[in-house]
Amino acid sequence: MYSLGGMIKLFSLKQEKAAEDQASASTPSTKKVAPGLIRMQKDMSELKLEKGMKIEFPNGKDDLMNFKVTVMPDEGIYRSGKFTFDFKVPASYPHDAPKVICETTVFHPNIDMDGHVCLNILREDWKPVLTIQSIIMGLQFLMLEPNADDPLNKEAARMMEDNRSKFTQLVRDTFKGRQMQVGAKRYDFPRFE
Repeated sequence: MYSLGGMIKLFSLKQEKAAEDQASASTPSTKKVAPGLIRMQKDMSELKLEKGMKIEFPNGKDDLMNFKVTVMPDEGIYRSGKFTFDFKVPASYPHDAPKVICETTVFHPNIDMDGHVCLNILREDWKPVLTIQSIIMGLQFLMLEPNADDPLNKEAARMMEDNRSKFTQLVRDTFKGRQMQVGAKRYDFPRFE
């Protein structure tokens, strides 16, 4: 059985709680920052781009989770080219790797004709200790030293292995903005020269 004093006290506690709830609803709340964004802020603050590298934020610098990196090799088969990679970083980063697509059509053993990139640290070798810097360095290395042993574009890998000079000449020809038949599809390549 409740006493009148106990009921009044209970009633006033309910009123106090309602007042607190209303006050907290009317004051602006601080939004919690996702851990992936915190890690991206750290990665971007430590990012050092080498010569021939450029980063852009098409949605503005406030959207660190979506950006483009352009690799412009000054040596190797792909020298004088300009290859843009689109990065989509998941909220679960660094536990999950970013999704990276090459937007530039390129005949390359490790990049298929749809732009998917075969870089082991973006797949089975991904570890949360890796950074955006690690991925960018990996992409730069792929453009300097294509790897025919782990191909996505098997035709490019086979040609590179069987006749490297023919492969090199074909890549250089694609830099002139030519079309090329790969399988059943015809591709237009960008002009770099």
